[in-house]
Amino acid sequence: MNEIEYNGEKIPYTMQKSRIKNVYIHIKEGKVIVKAPIRLKDKYIQEFINKKSKWIYENVKRYEQNPKKEEKIEQEDIKRLKHVIEKSIEKYSKILQVMPNKVRIKDIKYAWGSCSSKRNITINLKLATKEEKVIEYVVLHEMCHLREMNHSKKFWDLVEENMNDYKVYKKKLKDN
Repeated sequence: MNEIEYNGEKIPYTMQKSRIKNVYIHIKEGKVIVKAPIRLKDKYIQEFINKKSKWIYENVKRYEQNPKKEEKIEQEDIKRLKHVIEKSIEKYSKILQVMPNKVRIKDIKYAWGSCSSKRNITINLKLATKEEKVIEYVVLHEMCHLREMNHSKKFWDLVEENMNDYKVYKKKLKDN
């Protein structure tokens, strides 16, 4: 078991290496899990974790003070989610001149949405409890990946060009 220190407190974390491109930090039920690419040197992973130590500490403490129960998503929320996704796909496919092959809604653990190289978009079921503009932002984000399969400046410019206040909604996803 590895540990990170913040504010004089040691926080244990589990390291998982797999065939992924980026380092991810998950906090699930107060436990810290770091996922990293197989080939990435431990030194770089540790630097990343150290940069995120305040965020890790705050989220672990928040969980300890108020353990979350898994939210039950109501059928009406799922219907609303589907409607907002369909409406957003229709809107942005015309603007961006792109169309995904498939759109799925799944309970994803690692992201709010994803776009595969096969042009399939997956939207996280947990968005069903979020406000409409937040859902629309996630759809736009994934639709922009159909034009730019990365998070380059060009990609973010495309997002901003189509939703100039996207940072407000992006932040709302991180606040939860």
